[in-house]
Amino acid sequence: MSKITFMGAGSTVFAKNVLGDVMSTPALQGFELALFDIDPERLRDSERLLNSIKATIGSTCVIKSYSDRKEALRGAKYVINAIQVGGYDPCTITDFEIPKKYGLRQTIADTIGIGGIFRNLRTIPVMLDFARDIQEVCPDAWFLNYTNPMAVLTNVMNTAGGVKTVGLCHSVQVCVPSLFGSLEMDTAGVESKIAGINHMAWLLEVKKDGIDLYPEIKRRAAEKQKEKHHDMVRFELMLRFGYYVTESSEHNAEYHPYFIKRSYPELIEKYNIPLDEYPRRCVNQINGWKQMREKLFESQSIEHNRSNEYASYIMEAMETNVPFKIGGNVMNTGLITNLPKEACVEVPCLVDASGVTPTYVGDLPPQLAALNRTNINTQLLTIEAALTGKKEHIYHAAMLDPHTSAELSLDDITALCDDLIEAHGSWLPAFK
Repeated sequence: MSKITFMGAGSTVFAKNVLGDVMSTPALQGFELALFDIDPERLRDSERLLNSIKATIGSTCVIKSYSDRKEALRGAKYVINAIQVGGYDPCTITDFEIPKKYGLRQTIADTIGIGGIFRNLRTIPVMLDFARDIQEVCPDAWFLNYTNPMAVLTNVMNTAGGVKTVGLCHSVQVCVPSLFGSLEMDTAGVESKIAGINHMAWLLEVKKDGIDLYPEIKRRAAEKQKEKHHDMVRFELMLRFGYYVTESSEHNAEYHPYFIKRSYPELIEKYNIPLDEYPRRCVNQINGWKQMREKLFESQSIEHNRSNEYASYIMEAMETNVPFKIGGNVMNTGLITNLPKEACVEVPCLVDASGVTPTYVGDLPPQLAALNRTNINTQLLTIEAALTGKKEHIYHAAMLDPHTSAELSLDDITALCDDLIEAHGSWLPAFK
């Protein structure tokens, strides 16, 4: 029996979506769905929920929970990763509260920025443990990574981990629909091309019947900027740099040095920036799950409609050899020619029985490549810190981060990193 292993299956709603998709896909019937999580209660919830979906839709997949990680992975053909090391409490709280003491505010803190750096540093060792297990018990498996920070973790699994890895983020799928929805434009017949890095990929082309839609998009966006709305940072970036970026305004507010500034506090109001957004979401999600859990388990028959998450479509394409196009995170093997070869990039990829084949993009417009490189600098130094164990590279990563370096002195950045290392304690490996 072929096997799909889900790491972090206690992410119950996400497991429901992705594995519900699997159970809704004819080509993936009969697979074992192996669930692994370090939280036994959440693991039981996921197993119960998935069995209910299975019964409702008549799937022939076999659902099995594991307490032993290596046994969960043994013989897997596909591994889906959705872990969060350290969780909201204590690690996300630490990532937000200690920087505040230095006057450094964040919105999401899961990609770069000081929060993204430390999320990487506590997650990379766990991912490399996964890689060692995969090399031993399922060396040919495809690793489908959904965990942030996406670019760094996908990079590490491919390079240091030696595992066939593609990183998946739904910001590519929703980019055009969300942009066109906010501008009241019709997406029917629209063709687009997106490439860059995760959370900062660019809508390079957007056409209908061969006609460039950017002039109309920018006209409407400029008009919309006269009033408050949820996407003001991205619209401002597009109007200044020429192209729309895939990930949300709350994310992009902290990827650049322009928006969250103590010396210009009025920018927070001007661009409608939700500081401390991720902790709020975490609290709401925790409370919402308690209510949702009761409702879900009141019902004996839980329906599921296939979502737009890429995982099931990737596995279907590999099983059937019917090609499917995704936006995937892969190593930059000459794909984007003006970004570093050491970087993980997000580009269109073709998936079929031969695996994931990325497509050549060439040069990005120079201003877009330059913006990407500011984030790649921090990503690569974070990887250097994690793989060498040298504390100096943590400082380097933070000193090169656009938002952190725009707000803090070199001395404060060093002190902040030291405070975070101490506060995270055993969640981090020892650095020398």
